[in-house]
Amino acid sequence: MDEVQAPRHLKSLAGLFLKLGLTAFGGPAAHIAMMEEEVVRRRKWMDHAAFLDLLGLCNLLPGPNSTELAIFIGRTLAGWRGLVLAGLCFIVPAALLTLGFAVLYVHFGRLPAAQGFLLGIKPVVLAIVAQAVWNLGRSALRTWRNVLLGLAVLASSFLGIQEALLILGAGVISLMLARPRPGSVLGMALLPLPGLPALAAPFSLGGLFWVFLKVGATLFGSGYVLIAYLRTDLVHRLGWLTETQLLDAVAVGQVTPGPVFTTATFIGYLLGSWRGALVATMGIFLPAFLLVGAGAFFLPRIRKSPSVSAFMKGVNAAAVGLMATALWDLGRATLASPWTVALGIAAAWLLIRQRVNTTWVIAGGGLTGYLLHLGR
Repeated sequence: MDEVQAPRHLKSLAGLFLKLGLTAFGGPAAHIAMMEEEVVRRRKWMDHAAFLDLLGLCNLLPGPNSTELAIFIGRTLAGWRGLVLAGLCFIVPAALLTLGFAVLYVHFGRLPAAQGFLLGIKPVVLAIVAQAVWNLGRSALRTWRNVLLGLAVLASSFLGIQEALLILGAGVISLMLARPRPGSVLGMALLPLPGLPALAAPFSLGGLFWVFLKVGATLFGSGYVLIAYLRTDLVHRLGWLTETQLLDAVAVGQVTPGPVFTTATFIGYLLGSWRGALVATMGIFLPAFLLVGAGAFFLPRIRKSPSVSAFMKGVNAAAVGLMATALWDLGRATLASPWTVALGIAAAWLLIRQRVNTTWVIAGGGLTGYLLHLGR
């Protein structure tokens, strides 16, 4: 779109992404579908080829893909002002809704009624993660090489090796296998990947910002891989969250529209009140703006590179392995009674077989948990 026309489109661009930030339920795949409907079919701001080109570039970047797609659309339609405006309009409404849930959780989360609602949501979140593992696994693990990489990452994550190292290591190994040099693959396979010590540390806003900045800058794959990253840093390494609090945060991220990464807003408020919510939200989304800004210049030149393609195949296999690890651990923490097992199975059936919208399944799980808790 002509840059001269950009100012006339800022208002309509802001209106669209504010609407999506308030109504885009269902996770990244649903967000992308809604953007395609609005930008290509209804408003005809770009054609399908241009939209798919932006989506392909986003898949090469770490971070929240649907948020990055919103930022890329804004950059394409209205330059740098559009980049900032589209991203903020998509993120801020969801972050504010998540912050509201966090305030309620801190004040009422331990009351019986609210606790029952949250207990009912957790098995549904588990089913959502299982669905994501299944869908992404079918796409990413199409060859024995990728299956073995995914299994290696799964086994290594149980040993406490840091997720970012596993993601990058798998990408490098995949690249070396695609273009082998004598001794290079063996050398990479024998290279030790140290984990960080599982020692608790005092909470600080600076430390919180760094944790979420690292996640936003290194997380490849689905937003559900976020669970694995946060478990390692906030639950195991730093000891700032419990498994239950993490699962509650993920559940709230699912209940609210917009980016799943607003889970960071919820966690930030739990740990550091409104300052923590602001710091965590800024940390996790800042890399998306920077990466899309850089990608507008560099990624079109390398998108068709065979090396980039080989690297991303390893990254995607590792992402599935990490999600499977998180699914196993969260399942052990969540499925603690017959009714939670039954609710998890029912949610999986509704999501996978009946293709019911995620929001309705989460609402049904919460209502079921609430009613069962009242009956005790």
